[in-house]
Amino acid sequence: MPWTELSLRVTRRDWPRVERALEDLGALSVTLLDAEDQPILEPGPGETPLWESLVAQALFPLDADRRGLVAALEELAFRIDRDTIGFREVADADWTRAWMDQYRPMRFGERLWVVPGGMALPEEADAAAAVVVELDPGLAFGSGTHPTTALCLAWLDRLAREGRLSGRTVLDYGAGSGILAVAALRLGARIAIAVDNDPQALIATRDNAARNGIEPERIIVMAPDDFAADPRADGGCEVVVANILAGALVALAPTLIRAAAPGTPIALSGVLAAQADEVAAAYRVGLDGDPTVTGDGDWVRIDGVRAG
Repeated sequence: MPWTELSLRVTRRDWPRVERALEDLGALSVTLLDAEDQPILEPGPGETPLWESLVAQALFPLDADRRGLVAALEELAFRIDRDTIGFREVADADWTRAWMDQYRPMRFGERLWVVPGGMALPEEADAAAAVVVELDPGLAFGSGTHPTTALCLAWLDRLAREGRLSGRTVLDYGAGSGILAVAALRLGARIAIAVDNDPQALIATRDNAARNGIEPERIIVMAPDDFAADPRADGGCEVVVANILAGALVALAPTLIRAAAPGTPIALSGVLAAQADEVAAAYRVGLDGDPTVTGDGDWVRIDGVRAG
């Protein structure tokens, strides 16, 4: 099935705003390329550096309104140079190849690695203590390359090292590719509940769980309405992670707090630094003490523990 690819040039400073706009407009995937052949040295564990000038390639359905997309981008992102915007029709194979060409094995925390399926492991990821997640995101968000995902993966790695993940039921709300749910299971969680309103994300999550040898009964994939009717939505989750957008996190505060059992670690990501206070305020009533804010460039993760 062919897709419409929108490409545009953007600076690193403006990228967070443009990225949020693309997600709000329903982009099925986003790939970043170096616009000026600027080298980036080997990053540290969990770091996701960006070039100063980027080319963003976003996939939309073939029948997407191209003029409407440009107009909406200008309204949502403000600083867009129309001269750098282009469209083309691409096939599935083109998108898959582009993603594989850009993606490399990455480490999060001390021992969690995310690698494209079929790619050779680096020596550190082949060590006995390493935990490896093989990933093919398909047409769903979440490959580990974005700081919001990296912040959540590092948090899961820390929980596992502290003994707060093993044998527990994890809620991954806004699962996308399922990377966080699968990582939690590979790190020792007993069950992961992956919730997303995008049917393609639910398919990608199941596929990625199977790719990593996760037994079907350990990964429960469902839409938000189905989760709301599930008994575990009422205090049945022992770890909660949600990597979505700030507005959605604020709206979902009652849902996520209600789902968490007393003492449950909670992590919220997809939040720009300027939005941290608003999101933290929405959850403060349900947490034991003030939440912690951890930053990665323009993005932050907010985490705390369910009160009770």
